[in-house]
Amino acid sequence: MKLAKLLIVFLFLFNSCKENNKTVKEDEVENDISSISTKDFREFKVLDSKYISNTSIWEQLNSQLEDFSEENYEQLKPLILDQDIPTLQQHIIDGKLTYERLTKFYLFRIRKFDRENDLALNSVIAVNPNVIMEARVLDEVDDQDINLRHAIYGMPILLKDNINTSDMVTTAGAVALKNNKTEDASIVKRLKEKGALILGKANLSEWAYFFCGDCPSGYSAIGGQTLNPYGRRVIDTGGSSSGSGVAVAANFCVAAVGSETAGSILSPASQNSVVGLKPTIGIVSRSGIVPISSTLDTAGPMSKNVIDNAILLDALVGFDAADSKSIETGSSTINYDELKNISVEKKRLGAIKSLMKDSLYLRAVNDLKTIGFEVVEIEMDNVELPDFIRLLNLDMQKDLPEYFNTYADASLGFKTIDDIIDFNKKDSLNIMPYGQKLFEGVVADKASVNELESIKEKLKTNGKLFFDKPMEASNLDVILSINNYHAAHAAVAEYPALTVPMGYAENGAPKGITFIGKPLTENQLLQIGFAFENKTKYRQSPKELN
Repeated sequence: MKLAKLLIVFLFLFNSCKENNKTVKEDEVENDISSISTKDFREFKVLDSKYISNTSIWEQLNSQLEDFSEENYEQLKPLILDQDIPTLQQHIIDGKLTYERLTKFYLFRIRKFDRENDLALNSVIAVNPNVIMEARVLDEVDDQDINLRHAIYGMPILLKDNINTSDMVTTAGAVALKNNKTEDASIVKRLKEKGALILGKANLSEWAYFFCGDCPSGYSAIGGQTLNPYGRRVIDTGGSSSGSGVAVAANFCVAAVGSETAGSILSPASQNSVVGLKPTIGIVSRSGIVPISSTLDTAGPMSKNVIDNAILLDALVGFDAADSKSIETGSSTINYDELKNISVEKKRLGAIKSLMKDSLYLRAVNDLKTIGFEVVEIEMDNVELPDFIRLLNLDMQKDLPEYFNTYADASLGFKTIDDIIDFNKKDSLNIMPYGQKLFEGVVADKASVNELESIKEKLKTNGKLFFDKPMEASNLDVILSINNYHAAHAAVAEYPALTVPMGYAENGAPKGITFIGKPLTENQLLQIGFAFENKTKYRQSPKELN
């Protein structure tokens, strides 16, 4: 099965790949997947959740927000909207803000815009009932140790709702998990240790988009249909970290944590004009995250700007003995204080010739040349990824039951994917309006341990070959892509990728330029992304939500 078909089946970017209402040829997907057919995204079977409402989400926090008025909200907007973490921290040092007021601002904004109104986005599934109290505690900590704090301290962060946290249930968007009470995932413990505030849980494409097969990105039975703030019902949200991308774009949080198997951070980040980073597999723990593939899964940061992305990534990075692919990287692999310190003339970037007809990509390439980077035009070989979907099937067969056994609420009683399939059939109209074709494909697939290992080895070899051949031939540091066009190859190669806003298509759909590098080069990707962002400043906030 060719890569383009895999992308379509897995729904990495869009539900339908069309250019001017004509079907895209498989070998042209990298070039022609950029246009969106609006018809495909207006015909949702379900829009609003049948399982949660504003009343249920806010019942525990309404009383705590009584002292925060519309007037307070308007006064704080200039201090908070689209500001980066260093600026917010400086406002707090200067006495213009407190962590409590910052937290209340985001909560007020989510309640004001996210559900049950004409601008609703359905991006947040739950809010942490303890977060205001936790912010108040952080405000009371002695300021004498302020220079020892991590920059993430006191920053309200949303988590994709496949990441376990003790503060709220973890549903993966599925009705079967609506009562899944858990302990904190490893990365959540790490965030809390550094003082981050867990603001709430973000909606997602149900089961991280490996469930229905024929559903729009951003849909989950628990959360309803997430909508893109740059074009509700018109522009795709991308998946599967849809709610994380939308919530960041809409200024519902400082930043969010998404997760990716192949494109699930890069796609919604680029589709919602935010910065998203899929890190080298192994530098961020996966323990306590509802899985698809222990081979490819990783969590990663999504933010409005590059420096916040670096700060959040630094807070997430760390070794976890419970994670089979965890890498011991030392004290830190990320240095967000040094983003400006890059020798641009020594960096060689590869621009893919077949993408140069995209006007935004061409402009971005020229911007990078203007900054001082050496840009070389390259051609990419057609390297296929055989049995890619089978890898996901076979990994999920063992990884999801392991999650149920180790990290899920034992009272749920689920042991296998067959158990979930049977549960969903009890009320299929509400629980799975788009069906569960991919889950059925998972349980139907069969392979020996040796066959699975062979699939993994072949995919990783091909993924590395795809990037390594042009990188070595032209002595490149980074390859330049668009959105998540090459996410599958980066996934199986286990290479990091960073997407940064590069403008908007004629129909208003955001696009990102994506920087792909060798393992453990996150600092380099972030430095290049920071230089590009600082030069261009292409990102604009959604106009209706200002």
